[in-house]
Amino acid sequence: MRKRLGTFNLIGPSIAQCAVGAALAWIVAVHLLGHDYPLFAPISVMICVGIGLGRRLRRLAELVVGVSLGVGVGDLLVSWIGSGPWQLALVIALAMTVAWLLNSSELFVSQAGSSAVLVAMLVPGVDGGGLDRMADALTGGIVGIAAVALLPASPLTIAGKHLSGVLDAFSTVLEQAAEAIEKGDADLAAEALECGRRTQTAVEEFAAALENSKEIIRISPLRWHHRARLAGYQTAAVPVDLALRNARVLVRRTLAAMGEPSPPPVALAEVLREVSEAALLLQLELGAGREPMLARQALLAVAARERPKNLGFSANVIIAQLRSIAVDLLEATGMDHDEASAALTPLNELSDESMRG
Repeated sequence: MRKRLGTFNLIGPSIAQCAVGAALAWIVAVHLLGHDYPLFAPISVMICVGIGLGRRLRRLAELVVGVSLGVGVGDLLVSWIGSGPWQLALVIALAMTVAWLLNSSELFVSQAGSSAVLVAMLVPGVDGGGLDRMADALTGGIVGIAAVALLPASPLTIAGKHLSGVLDAFSTVLEQAAEAIEKGDADLAAEALECGRRTQTAVEEFAAALENSKEIIRISPLRWHHRARLAGYQTAAVPVDLALRNARVLVRRTLAAMGEPSPPPVALAEVLREVSEAALLLQLELGAGREPMLARQALLAVAARERPKNLGFSANVIIAQLRSIAVDLLEATGMDHDEASAALTPLNELSDESMRG
């Protein structure tokens, strides 16, 4: 509960948009369109706005077409066969089948079915005819989009909060791996691996939050000035995902190395911590709206480190993954791939010195 309360500021605006939009849609449908019971208007607002899932414009189109299809099939069949349990089953089956043949979207199919249910079960004339229901759905959708435009959540808060979750998880994984290397502790390495395996959810949530943020900026003129800052999060999205994937490989090899005759040198732990701190710097600088120069400098220092020789197989794999992670995070700061790769110490110029900095 505390965790959910801590993130309420992310969904609070969407709840407000649903509540205010539903009331406004009802008022518009009743007083401007003259509909006595415009059930579809407030329902459409809540489906269209959701709670920050993004793709609202697409949901609006699917909603209106789905309602129209369900209403059309329902009105047509009910006028022929009347209402009742078996008629309800037939109406639902036909409406959802036709919807699925046209578009396999879950929202589209379910909306066609639910609209057909309402048409089949409502007392005739209670909420108007099919055209009135379609008009209510369109009204609710338009009011919902207007609510998003006029009561917008902060796209930077949404994107920043979720990127922080990803980079915090990344930093934790590297810190745990560093401690495992220092202590030669297989249990700590296993714990780091388990932590790494749980990070994909954070990556997926960040991707969804980024899409939501971009849509808010497209819809709301009040947030257009955030485009430049959001571009920094867009630049970081794919490289950060790749860095986290490489971190999971690194931790798996760290665990394997615990049982080898030549374990990874303790000096590697310090490098892991430097990369972890650079990731947190990236998080802070993007959140402050600055170009992540400090994070880039920290990563360049790691990339320029000399690579030790005469290591075991697992230690070499760990270093290879660290090189990949450094390139990924440098790209997240805005460097292109070739420039980031060129910053690495060339493999054919290895030094006999260990990683002391």
